[in-house]
Amino acid sequence: MLTVCITIMAAHSGSSSVSTSPESPPVMGSSSEDAPLQYSLILNHLIGDKRQARELNPTVMGGLPNPHKSEEQKMIERGMESCAFKAALACVGGFVLGGAFGVFTAGIDTNVGFDPKDPLRTPTAKEVLKDMGQRGMSYAKNFAIVGAMFSCSECLIESYRGKSDWKNAVLSGCVTGGAIGFRAGLKAGVLGCGGFAAFSAAIEYYLH
Repeated sequence: MLTVCITIMAAHSGSSSVSTSPESPPVMGSSSEDAPLQYSLILNHLIGDKRQARELNPTVMGGLPNPHKSEEQKMIERGMESCAFKAALACVGGFVLGGAFGVFTAGIDTNVGFDPKDPLRTPTAKEVLKDMGQRGMSYAKNFAIVGAMFSCSECLIESYRGKSDWKNAVLSGCVTGGAIGFRAGLKAGVLGCGGFAAFSAAIEYYLH
């Protein structure tokens, strides 16, 4: 910026000295008349029509350069941002979490492995492990279905609304709860919708 100003002033002073005749005497107040002219030239080069556009280099300004992404990287990013990938990831996470929760609840249950027909018989270790595995698998399937439905519905609602806020979680919770509850009837579906929506709203309020 300073270099441009000095160059313009030097060029203008040189042109004025060339155009001035050596025989003509100096005129009083000529410097005061040249100052506005030089100032206007500087403004014209800085913010006027003669201003040259300069490309900003992020490395010079202290930022990091943005690397060029290949088509494979863009395809992977689009795949990871898709609703199918999010639903699959939530399904796997729900399966693992549900299985662990099922095994944990079976471990603290004192009735695991007992035969209802013969409650006085002490179950073997194999029967206890089998019952724990069945309960863990049942919890894992339920958690996987709920996670996939919630994540997929939330992604679709967010894509439709074009916004990312707490309403997406509440609406997806209502859709998920209603879809699960409707298998037992209309009343159960309405209660499931309201319950899941309230739970999702509480979670969003706690996280934010």
